[in-house]
Amino acid sequence: MANTSSAKKATRKIARRTAVNKSRRTQMRGSVRTVEEAIASGDRDAAVKAMARAEPELMRAAQRNIIHKNAASRKVSRLASRIAKLAQ
Repeated sequence: MANTSSAKKATRKIARRTAVNKSRRTQMRGSVRTVEEAIASGDRDAAVKAMARAEPELMRAAQRNIIHKNAASRKVSRLASRIAKLAQ
């Protein structure tokens, strides 16, 4: 339990940031899920449209330290390659 007033304030700040980050992480995962569902259904057009929404979402999450920059880039790359395979 926090003792000093500054530690109590830090605890409140952490709680607020956690709530914001959870929301952003959920939104990011949802956008990635729509891309994966479109890929699974074999609908390339829907996958491309979903990817156009998911890529900025991933990179924004990386910018805000919700996920690592390299992890975001890896996810984008792997999704893009899976979409490219649909074209064949």
